[in-house]
Amino acid sequence: MNEANNLFAALIELADDHLVLGHRLSEWCGHAPTLEEDLALPNLALDLLGTARQLYASAGEIEGLGRDEDQLAYHRDEREFRNCLLVEQPNGDFAFTVLRQFYFSAFMKEYWRQATASANALIRGIAGRAANEASYHTRYASEWTIRLGDGTDESRARMHAAIEDLHRYTGELFASSEAARSCEKANLLPWRATMRDEWTKTSKRVFSEARLSYPECEFFLAGGRQGKHGECLGHMLAEMQYLQRSYPGANW
Repeated sequence: MNEANNLFAALIELADDHLVLGHRLSEWCGHAPTLEEDLALPNLALDLLGTARQLYASAGEIEGLGRDEDQLAYHRDEREFRNCLLVEQPNGDFAFTVLRQFYFSAFMKEYWRQATASANALIRGIAGRAANEASYHTRYASEWTIRLGDGTDESRARMHAAIEDLHRYTGELFASSEAARSCEKANLLPWRATMRDEWTKTSKRVFSEARLSYPECEFFLAGGRQGKHGECLGHMLAEMQYLQRSYPGANW
């Protein structure tokens, strides 16, 4: 693959992460535990979808085949999606959603911060805005992680259950695909592996404040970057893509 193809593939991975997680958060609209969170979670989703749109639009321009953000989001099948497995996990309860958000945002906060030094002006532009949003998302999820972990016996038990389910998906955040590695070597994107120390430091600090035990995990689940997903993604895409698949080219 040449540099343009590698950059296209790497941007699609990032865009898919943000689109899928954004859609998951949007599913809370009308179902959150409080009115304040019913407003907050969709706002986080809108931030993620906004970043996804920028990434898809940029990827489409690089690809040069005339595919815009809508076609890249709505007209690819499940096996064509390259999101990490963490973001596609169903919402579960509020503790599960909060921890999933914390894990992802704490990683992206550092990722986008480093991406502001990219050799590509387009990526620097996307990263500048996304870094601020990821910083807020991390703060939001951190505060809730601490509140639930250091709360009642029930909220603490739910946080422990979320950690048990989700931590095994975090290793994929730090693994770069072949396309991403090519972009990292060219200083177009930051090295994913270098985020681990800062992410672990942040996670342990928040877990300590929440009085939660930091998990030791030797084996991590992966496959999303190769299009190998759980059945939950297929169900989500069937719902998300229904309108465009049923009425191709429909617009407001």
